[in-house]
Amino acid sequence: MASEIIYTGGCFCGKVTFEITATIDNIIYCHCSQCRKLQGSAYATNGVVDSEHFKMTCGEADLTAHKLSATQTRFFCRHCGSPIKSENKKRPGKVRVRLGTIDSEIKEQPQAHIFVASKANWDTICDDLPQYEEYEPERKPFT
Repeated sequence: MASEIIYTGGCFCGKVTFEITATIDNIIYCHCSQCRKLQGSAYATNGVVDSEHFKMTCGEADLTAHKLSATQTRFFCRHCGSPIKSENKKRPGKVRVRLGTIDSEIKEQPQAHIFVASKANWDTICDDLPQYEEYEPERKPFT
């Protein structure tokens, strides 16, 4: 029996699309310098889903991979540059998704700000979510 589609999303130009058939876990605002550079903004908003619940529906051949480290690879549309997902060998079976690429209304909410010790000096955090200098204490680093 097929899983129910909860979320759909894709790149800016529409050549790459995907479906998510599960809830999104561990939604965080990441302020690390790497996410700022890759997103081109003050922070990235990321969520995690099990790989089995993330399905490319169009344009998989239009994805380009960029290896960030020996274990981490990010995938983006080779036409418009939209970040689609990243995978880490230290977290097999998981896909990290940039929430800005999801077209559906997202039910889950962000849980924290991480790497605030390296946030952009011109950014001001204006909510009451927990803030951590690096990873949240309950999460082991995997990058």
